[in-house]
Amino acid sequence: MLIKLKKYSLAIFGLILLIGAVKLFSFSGYQESDDDAYLKYFHQNYKIFSLNIPENLNFSNEKVPIHDFDVRERLDRELLINTYWQSQTLLLHKRANRWFPMIEPILKRNGIPDDFKYLALIESGLTNVVSPAGATGFWQILEPTAKSYGLEVSEEVDERYNVEKSTEAACKYLKEAYKEFGNWTLAAASYNMGISGITRQIARQKVKNYYDLLLNEETARYLFRILSIKEIITNPKNYGFHIRKKDLYPPIPVTYVSIDSSISDLADFALEQNVNYKLLKLLNPWLRQSNLSNKEKKKYRIAFPRASNQNIYEKLLIDSESSEDITVSSDSLTRIDSLNTNALKNQ
Repeated sequence: MLIKLKKYSLAIFGLILLIGAVKLFSFSGYQESDDDAYLKYFHQNYKIFSLNIPENLNFSNEKVPIHDFDVRERLDRELLINTYWQSQTLLLHKRANRWFPMIEPILKRNGIPDDFKYLALIESGLTNVVSPAGATGFWQILEPTAKSYGLEVSEEVDERYNVEKSTEAACKYLKEAYKEFGNWTLAAASYNMGISGITRQIARQKVKNYYDLLLNEETARYLFRILSIKEIITNPKNYGFHIRKKDLYPPIPVTYVSIDSSISDLADFALEQNVNYKLLKLLNPWLRQSNLSNKEKKKYRIAFPRASNQNIYEKLLIDSESSEDITVSSDSLTRIDSLNTNALKNQ
């Protein structure tokens, strides 16, 4: 009897082990199947594509030698970076829609090709950044350079943050560079390396074409960064960017207030114009302090949004063909007729 009981016990124990082994292998099989299904789903839904390289590219109507293998591969690098750094490229596209309408007419008025707006875009992202070297604003201008081109740089006023005035200063530099080199591509490269820096490399290497020069990493990439962001913003769908017009940052129609006196408190001054201090500083970042002493009685134009603070974004979407100028003296405000100024306009 005891022997039979032991046999039954061993049989039951063996059955338990068998059931456990079956379950273990069944579970392992399920996991493997699940991973395979996940991998299949991943392959079906996640794709990274290499890019077609545009065959006909130019910068400021100067042809890019795209069939040079080095040129082609450097362009490919920047196109890949800007295509797959989607968040940054989207932001650049959105900001360009706001600020290009202000920059474009200034370039045109100064005889500078329209493509140079993309130089400002890659220099600063159209934000008021300051580089480690102290280059400031949309056009990344150093203080000595700014002063040499007539911009005011002081504790209270820094016109490198004024988009219109800094664009005018950049145009002066670019015209000098073009006069020196005779082509816009080298003029653009010199914006990064300096006129003297490019001149030294031309003399050393005995070639006068940007694409034939061996330059430092930053300047070697410089034109290709411009070309790539120009190409993507011009043809966004070719690079996977589907942007609705309402998603772009609209230009801000403004009213200008001209002053030739001091302002003891910019917050109070803003409230008198029915806006807050934050908006005043956002639209006039060149005002660097909370007051303006203006001891020399210079005339400044301060921008204010035309829309009310409560529904400003809705009104930004409405086209505005002109901005209004107001003159402020120390005694009173005098309204001037609506002028067709260089205010930001919707495209």
